[in-house]
Amino acid sequence: MQRHDKGWRADDDKNSPEFAKELAESVKQIVARQVKLGIDLVSDGELSKPSYATYVSDRLTGFSGEWKGSVAADLKAFPEFAQHLVETGAVVPRGGGSCCRGPVSPKDNEALSIDLANMRAAVDASRPVGAFLNAASPGVVAVFQANEYYPDDDAYIEAVAEALRPEYEAIVDAGFDLQIDSPDLAMSRHLVYANLDEPAFLRIIERNVAALNHATRNISSERLRMHICWGNYAGSHHLDIPFERIVSRVMVAKPQMLLIEGANSRHGHEWAVFEEFSLPEDKILAPGVIDSVSNTVEHPELVAQRLLNYSNVVGRDRVVGGSDCGFSTFSGFPTVYPDIVWLKLASLVEGAKIASSKLWPRRKAG
Repeated sequence: MQRHDKGWRADDDKNSPEFAKELAESVKQIVARQVKLGIDLVSDGELSKPSYATYVSDRLTGFSGEWKGSVAADLKAFPEFAQHLVETGAVVPRGGGSCCRGPVSPKDNEALSIDLANMRAAVDASRPVGAFLNAASPGVVAVFQANEYYPDDDAYIEAVAEALRPEYEAIVDAGFDLQIDSPDLAMSRHLVYANLDEPAFLRIIERNVAALNHATRNISSERLRMHICWGNYAGSHHLDIPFERIVSRVMVAKPQMLLIEGANSRHGHEWAVFEEFSLPEDKILAPGVIDSVSNTVEHPELVAQRLLNYSNVVGRDRVVGGSDCGFSTFSGFPTVYPDIVWLKLASLVEGAKIASSKLWPRRKAG
């Protein structure tokens, strides 16, 4: 068995005592390294999952088989480039995974219990400022697991939302914040919903947000974070739906903290959206200020500038620095080389210190 920077390979024996021991130690190490680096809000890196969305096939009933899905529209526009990505081993996003072929409901919670126990041990050892665990949104499950059982996608989303609710609540009950990963609110526009017109896609957002709000009805908004993105892959992204077109609907979601892309060159300008759209008083922004696709290490001054752009329009107390997305979407396929990830995170920490010194300047003595 070989451990990886995020997740496991298909030939790993996930049920072996050796795997369990190594997973627990890996979570402890990665949390400790985040704390040592200066990261305030830490995660377990989703080390136990094959990917951020398809892991639910192992934790919920009703999934089997597979479907090929559809390739992102921006890669369809450049098929030779898409083929180049495949040949070089890069991840090419497509809405494909297993299929829903029966009633969706929670299985036993052993895998989740292991995640919670590993994270508790790691947090108790390193004592970070705060800690969170990730879970897939109902909408993103439908993006990667096609519905072949329910009469329509609305019924499917409702069933998935209710099936995920125990996991959501268990994470918070264990003392961690919950991060809902919801690229379905942006990325799916040019993936599985590329053939819809924009009004129809906006209705998809409204439906998915309503399902998410219902699934988190027993959780305080202060304990919830929500990540949206346009896809963590090296595409042109020229067909991404602009943030300004979806922001009002995204903000209806219950989570207090919203994590958005703010570092990549397609969305780095969108802090200006908040010059026109007033951020609700109960919301906090966590813009990505380091890119999760490029292996270039951002300069701390650039990180600080990005944080200041957001702080200047929504207020210094309502901004938390983050990354655009995860640095590896699927196990075994690191988008950013692991050692470089830590350099990028160090720049995040240093850039946040620079921005804080400008936002909270100290008066000179005398």
